[in-house]
Amino acid sequence: MAEAPAVGASAPDFTATTDTGATVTLSDFRGKRVILYFYPQDDTPGCTTQACGFRDAYPTIEEKNAVVLGVSPDGQKSHATFKTKHNLPFTLLVDEDHTIAEAYGVWTEQTYGAWAEPSMVGRTYMGVERSHFVIDEAGKIAQAEVKIEPEASVEKAIAALG
Repeated sequence: MAEAPAVGASAPDFTATTDTGATVTLSDFRGKRVILYFYPQDDTPGCTTQACGFRDAYPTIEEKNAVVLGVSPDGQKSHATFKTKHNLPFTLLVDEDHTIAEAYGVWTEQTYGAWAEPSMVGRTYMGVERSHFVIDEAGKIAQAEVKIEPEASVEKAIAALG
């Protein structure tokens, strides 16, 4: 499993399908700053909180020459529904084979908590670790926050934009 890229390192490039079915590459965004955030699943409580936090802050993010890209293992249809339901102004990327999450070191072993079915509590599974990376105009990691709460992710990412 890859480690999360360190601050100052080049952000791992990737090509992905978007919520609209288009294809984008991270390097397409050179010249802008990118908040690349990873979340476990569309339309779950924490993921909705994180997405809506970035939505509400989007005018500020745009003023700072930045864009937001959300990444989860969900498919294009799920992303499109989630985006429409919550009026998200940014792109969601499909990572069904979790290659992007793996490249950023956030496809990790997780443990079912109290929120799970009682028979599942304490068992482990592979999943996305909620995280974000702020990438500068030259494609370098400016901030890396792995295993972060939804509200803190939004606050810290915006603070990193200055």
